[in-house]
Amino acid sequence: MFELVRNLVHQHEQVVPVSVFVALLCLCLVIGHLLEENRWVNESITAIIIGSIAGTVILLLSKGKSSHILRFDEELFFIYLLPPIIFNAGFQVKKKQFFQNFITIMLFGVIGVFISSAIVTAGSWWLFPKLGFGGLTPREYLAVGTIFSSTDTVCTLQVLHQDENPLLYSLVFGEGVVNDATSVVLFNAIQQIDVSRVNSKTFLKLIGDFIYLFSTSTALGVGFGLVTAYLLKTLYFGRHSTVRELAIMVLMAYLSYMLAELLVLSGILTVFFCGILMSHYAWYNVTESSRITTRHIFAMMSFVAETFIFLYVGMDALDMEKWKMTRLSPGTLMCSFSTLVLLILLGRAAFVFPLSIVSNYMNRRPNRPRPLTFKHQVVIWWAGLMRGAVSIALAFKQFTFSGVTWDPVNAAMITNTIIVVLFTTLVFGFLTKPLILCLLPHRVTDTSDGGQGSKSPKEDLTLPLLSFEESATTNILRAKNSLSMLIGRPVYTVHSYWRKFDDKYMRPIFGGPRSSLPEC
Repeated sequence: MFELVRNLVHQHEQVVPVSVFVALLCLCLVIGHLLEENRWVNESITAIIIGSIAGTVILLLSKGKSSHILRFDEELFFIYLLPPIIFNAGFQVKKKQFFQNFITIMLFGVIGVFISSAIVTAGSWWLFPKLGFGGLTPREYLAVGTIFSSTDTVCTLQVLHQDENPLLYSLVFGEGVVNDATSVVLFNAIQQIDVSRVNSKTFLKLIGDFIYLFSTSTALGVGFGLVTAYLLKTLYFGRHSTVRELAIMVLMAYLSYMLAELLVLSGILTVFFCGILMSHYAWYNVTESSRITTRHIFAMMSFVAETFIFLYVGMDALDMEKWKMTRLSPGTLMCSFSTLVLLILLGRAAFVFPLSIVSNYMNRRPNRPRPLTFKHQVVIWWAGLMRGAVSIALAFKQFTFSGVTWDPVNAAMITNTIIVVLFTTLVFGFLTKPLILCLLPHRVTDTSDGGQGSKSPKEDLTLPLLSFEESATTNILRAKNSLSMLIGRPVYTVHSYWRKFDDKYMRPIFGGPRSSLPEC
């Protein structure tokens, strides 16, 4: 009898916090809906503010003991919350614009993370001891660089209009997703290197581990996406039940993520490319009702997961245990926080503007006659200044155990991370709309983006290939023309060849529309 009563009390203790948190999520949805029209406050800011208010109330009710009702677990984030966010990003991505701007996105999302991480790591390693904040190990300094190089572009994407600025929207969205994936892969690679002997070999090993994780994780995601598309096309689940169609897509995507984690790969990259492949092939192999349902279900799961994270961040900002445990004076804590924000600003500027020059040189093609202007570069720079859910999760993974830490240095880093996320999301987020309206007024059409949705000339889509029916001289000329186009416009040329290969070989096997049909 006593055991039964104890179980009932324990169950009641679990149900009440979850119920309160679900109620707060519903409140975020309602207030977010009411504030949707002005586009000044997005869901992230709304959730943080509501979380802070709720944390204050809980703090008063508990007489200053605690401000949150749930304990953050980084494993909970990486296993249950992160997969739907990243999968939906891959599933909803505009593939044509994403791959047409692939080089620029990869420059910002991969090379940019390395540059930003190096600057944040070196700056914090040099400045923190001078500010009276020491105790971090070399591995932890490297981890700090990756933690604060992960961006959150939600605020900017809420203001940018895809129809008016398709190029900028594609770059900001694509870079945000690839940036998060690269940050997680780099973070995991740092955990595997021997930082006690840092030299040129250590750097080469880090690059090698990163390339291995990036390539194998991508290949695994592509494989799962193709297998899912083939199963849906050959077995046609929809003739008996549309529920099975949805279930196989969700379960295969989640299985790809879990298998990648089991193989010590990057689940975030795997599930992202799995989402892209499912959207490109599998989505066309299900019934019409399932096509509509999948988009809404995946978007809903991603939205709830993101709102959950920011709601918790707002509540955890008032966690008195961590504030007391830091043992840092308010001045030292403020200096370390200001240093991190300054390094974030410098680290992002160090790669956005130089890599934009490289991108303008490499993306010389007819359907983007004008390069990225300075105003565009400022918007891209600003878009990546906000820090969000991935930064929080990586910080908790590095500096806590199941959300708990008793080390003052680790507690100080968690506190710094939460302050940075709050400051960048609230301050930079509020200033996003006036900045974009000032630089890119809606009344001015972004003509440099206009070619994104237009069709290319027919002769460019049918690039010259070798033919056995032509003479050797003609084939040599064709090959020289193809090589010249590849050197002059690499992304455009490769994309054109890929579309021909995709139409002829891939889509007949795995499904999807022909080029003559509108692409999803």
